[in-house]
This record gives sequence, C-alpha cells and structure tokens, in this order.
Amino acid sequence: MDNEYIDIFELMLTGGIIPKEHPQWPKVWKLVNRSIKLSADLNTSASVNHIRERLAQLIGSNIDGSTRVFAPFYTNFGKHIKLGNNVFINHACTFLDMGGIIIEDDVQIGPKANLITENHPLDPTDRKSLDLGSIVVKRNAWLGAACTILPGVTIGENSVVAAGAVVTKDVPHNTLVAGIPAKVVREIG
Repeated sequence: MDNEYIDIFELMLTGGIIPKEHPQWPKVWKLVNRSIKLSADLNTSASVNHIRERLAQLIGSNIDGSTRVFAPFYTNFGKHIKLGNNVFINHACTFLDMGGIIIEDDVQIGPKANLITENHPLDPTDRKSLDLGSIVVKRNAWLGAACTILPGVTIGENSVVAAGAVVTKDVPHNTLVAGIPAKVVREIG
C-alpha cells in the first residue's frame, strides 16, 4: 500500500521518512497549532496540578498524580507522548515527539533535557521531509541536565545519562553514559 494512503499519525509512529509532499500534512499542522496554544497555557500555570491537567489535555491521556512536571515544558506536537507513573520532569525540557516518546515509571529527567524524535534527510532536495524515530526511556532511568536524546534511542532500565551528554544509540540497562557522543562509562549496581 502506498504511504500516502496510510494515516500520517500511524506513519509517524512507524518511523522513517515522511515525505514533505505527503497529502496529510495539514492534519499535522492543525495539531501543531493546537499544541502551541495549549503550551502557552501550560507554561503560565501556577501549580504542579494545573501543569499536569494542561499536559494531560495536550497529550490526550490522563497523567497519574504521582507524576510531576515543572514549567516551562516545550513540545511541538504532544499527541505522541506517553508518561508513566512517578515520573519527574524538571524545568525547561523539550520533547519533540512526532516520532513517539515513551517515558516509563519512576523516570527522572533533569532541567533542559531534550528528547528529539525528529530529524531531516541530508539530501538538500528532500530536507523538508521528516525522518522520525521513537524514543523510549525505560523504568527508573535518570536523564541528567541538558542532555540530548536523539531519534530512535532507547535508554535502558536504571541507566543514567550524564548532564550534557548527546545520546545517539541505545543505552544498555544499568549503565552510566556520558560525553558527545555518549559512551558507556561504567555499569551501575
């Protein structure tokens, strides 16, 4: 079946290239505009409960009361974010989630962390197309301040990403990674 006939939101979660000519892009831009509006309200919230309510509206699912998100919080889409229980997301994090972001239970995310599921082809004639890859952060992982997780990466259970690291490939369970690009520093536990 030709990709232009598959729902664009399904294609996004499948990953890979979505051509700039795909006929369903207007559906995406409608949700992006909605995200901009809801994010403005979320980022002027005066309580963690209000932030949680606005973020739940933005991502389209309930967020457990044990999960805390501090504003500001940035996303360009929202529809493809899944948050577990007892998650903590600190100030000024950015989730570009068109490719899908899953945060499992007990994850901690430091301030200014960037989870980026979107990239673009290198070919200049195709650069406005999107190349998507989901991000999964497994249970009890900790993402340090100002780290960046790139498309298609899974962070293993109980693992730690050091502050400022740029993660370009999967992180095994129970490891500490650091650097640019991030490399395993040692095992944990």
